[in-house]
Amino acid sequence: MSKSLSPFTKQQLLPQEETLEILKNKSELFIGIPKETAFQEKRVCLTPDAVSALTSNGHRILMESGAGRGANFSDKDYSEAGAEITKDTAKVYACPMILKVEPPTLDQIKLINPQTILISALQLKTQSKKYFETLAAKRITALAFEFIRDEDGAYPAVRSLSEIAGTASVLIASELLSNVNDGNGLMFGNISGVPPVEVVILGAGTVGEFAARSALGLGANIKVFDNSITKLRCIQSNLGRTVFTSTLQPKNLSKALKRCDVAIGAVRGKNRSPVLVRESMVENMKNGSVIIDVSIDMGGCFETSEVTSHKQPTFVKHGVTHYCVPNIPARYSRSASISISNIFTPYLLKIADDGGLENSLRFDKGLKNGLYIYHGILTSKSVGEWFDLKHSDINLLIF
Repeated sequence: MSKSLSPFTKQQLLPQEETLEILKNKSELFIGIPKETAFQEKRVCLTPDAVSALTSNGHRILMESGAGRGANFSDKDYSEAGAEITKDTAKVYACPMILKVEPPTLDQIKLINPQTILISALQLKTQSKKYFETLAAKRITALAFEFIRDEDGAYPAVRSLSEIAGTASVLIASELLSNVNDGNGLMFGNISGVPPVEVVILGAGTVGEFAARSALGLGANIKVFDNSITKLRCIQSNLGRTVFTSTLQPKNLSKALKRCDVAIGAVRGKNRSPVLVRESMVENMKNGSVIIDVSIDMGGCFETSEVTSHKQPTFVKHGVTHYCVPNIPARYSRSASISISNIFTPYLLKIADDGGLENSLRFDKGLKNGLYIYHGILTSKSVGEWFDLKHSDINLLIF
């Protein structure tokens, strides 16, 4: 009789216990976002909207004053979104989790507390052995966002920045062709009765695809070169139209470069971009034509390319204007910041929901792929081989 008087069944009581357990396991993040000090770096990891999403979930964000200024976000925007603002750089680096766009310098690593979680770019080609030894000495856990994979096996951060670089390369070329920049006065745009601008794109990856998309949208004629037939097939289907595609045969490439007004280099190699265009080919290009070498951060794919900066982005060689700035997305810092922020925010919320980074790494193979130092132990095989450092398999450290 007493059983039937009970207002709850045994089944109704169970979920309450389980819910409490899950809530207890949620972790609160305390994230520090320092101001970027790297040359011409104007991006920021989180936008005020992303900060608002995190703070409303109970997380703390400490930002260095002026961290978002390069992307035209003010301190007021961030404080209204719930972030705490400080002028004390050391205080920001003392946070248990640090978010950066560029990898920290050795001086900045000195400010980081032991056992801190660092999420930033790694930029392997610009690093030294000392960088990894300093992180290891502090037993830091570090993730490189360019190595994080999503559920499709793609690299979302690299793809987003490649999309920006591809689109930007066409916008920059159209600026350089105008009279304002002492160009030859050609306009990107299919004007009736005027022959369209000819664009050669080397590489059919994400950068090449978005360059092609933008050039076609502006009414240009494009020719895409790549040695991968699969990539060429993909770019055709992604663009939804038939475009001129070719493998990298010197004869075809040379002929296309002679006729083109703009050449965009977007080919990447394992260690260095292959040099596909020899100086003799550049000499045969039209006077006043434009080269945009997006691969310059990996050495460039034009033999005549030399690194330039956002302050002095171009130089002229053999009558051809060269644009060889390594960090093109920083030119559009606000769009690039929103793009990076869109990748970071779900991961941060997921890390908190999983009860901390340790659990997230256990369940998420893609996130684990971005890890290169775990509590001071080097876990990246490529870093270990590159710098001749001892490395361990992460799967033996996390069960």
